[in-house]
Amino acid sequence: MKRTLILIFACIALTVQAQDSTRTLRFGYVNYDSVLTSMPDYALCQKQMADLRAKYDAEQKRAEDEFNRKYEEFLDGQKEFPPTILRKRQTELKELMERNIAFRQEGLDDLRQAEAGLMAPLRQRLSDVLAGLARERGLAFILNTSVNAVPFIDPAQGVDLNQPAIDALK
Repeated sequence: MKRTLILIFACIALTVQAQDSTRTLRFGYVNYDSVLTSMPDYALCQKQMADLRAKYDAEQKRAEDEFNRKYEEFLDGQKEFPPTILRKRQTELKELMERNIAFRQEGLDDLRQAEAGLMAPLRQRLSDVLAGLARERGLAFILNTSVNAVPFIDPAQGVDLNQPAIDALK
């Protein structure tokens, strides 16, 4: 009987303690994209990406110009070419077009990888700052409001970390 009473009181104590801990659960919220774009190094990363994009665009333009020049030459001479030369030129144009398409896709992949590589240190630094702010303020978690996944946050219940994060990243 005593064991049963002790067990019941222990369960009640644990339930009360669990309810108290959920009442004191605090969270923060931040617009991750906004804070990320406010970082001083973000503009430098964007400039580097723009420069790299311009190089790929220039090469793509050069390849397109070469294809267009060869295609015009083909059109101008196709009536005079013997069948063997005509097939050879058609094959060359087809291969050139396929290489240009492959280059464009590889370029897009390279740009995505370059952007991920440039942004990784910024994202890591932002994550470290947010983790530090959360620990410092006793927050259980931080919500990212960038993607509108959280349509409403009661400011009395959560802690706005936008400005503190921006200040810490300067």
